[in-house]
Amino acid sequence: MTRSRFMKSTSDVVALIPAFNEATNIAAVVSATKKIISNVLVIDDGSGDDTAELAGQAGAKVLRHPHNLGKGEALKTGMDAVLGVFPGARYLVIIDADMQLQPSEAPRLLEPLLAGKADLVMGRRDFSKVPLRHRLGNWVWRNAFNMLFKTNLADTNCGYIAMNLPAAKAIGNFHGGYIIETHVLVQSVRHGLRIFQVPVSVNYHRRSAVPRGIRMVFGVLLFIIIEGLRYRLGR
Repeated sequence: MTRSRFMKSTSDVVALIPAFNEATNIAAVVSATKKIISNVLVIDDGSGDDTAELAGQAGAKVLRHPHNLGKGEALKTGMDAVLGVFPGARYLVIIDADMQLQPSEAPRLLEPLLAGKADLVMGRRDFSKVPLRHRLGNWVWRNAFNMLFKTNLADTNCGYIAMNLPAAKAIGNFHGGYIIETHVLVQSVRHGLRIFQVPVSVNYHRRSAVPRGIRMVFGVLLFIIIEGLRYRLGR
């Protein structure tokens, strides 16, 4: 899809950007996103810095939580607000506020939706660019998910996600913690949504501490196993 053709197609697209203490990056993320998608909604999740003010100055509509509630709650707030703030919305794209994933690549995710080829599109990272301990965790999650849900996904935990509005309604509320992306895929499989993946660039400038990384790996894996067994048992 050419850029000019894409630009004509985005009046019904909303970019959701959950953010917490991202004053360093948020203006750049919003500005880069608005070059492609005119409707940008930032959900400031109780930041203690100037995230909300800078997002607004960059041209985003901003909703604020009085306290930090987590990414899942920020996305719930964004989803609930979309129809009221942007009543013409038909497609959503979730973009992280930390510049780990590039807003300029949003057309890659949106193109299969706009072409009617998919209901949900998730980015597929180049794992050679991912730190080793993150790569190992993703390998465990990906293989467990594919085995239990009978899928063949190349990346099951990328935070760069786009979907049409019926898919968003089918997925329902977002879980919090480390399992947001996995929850989205679980609900997508359960509802028979057409899942598509596209390559996206990744720039890791933050690494999880080892204790937190271990908790993440086992927490997400436990969620996958429980939900996978329920899926297999038809529950």
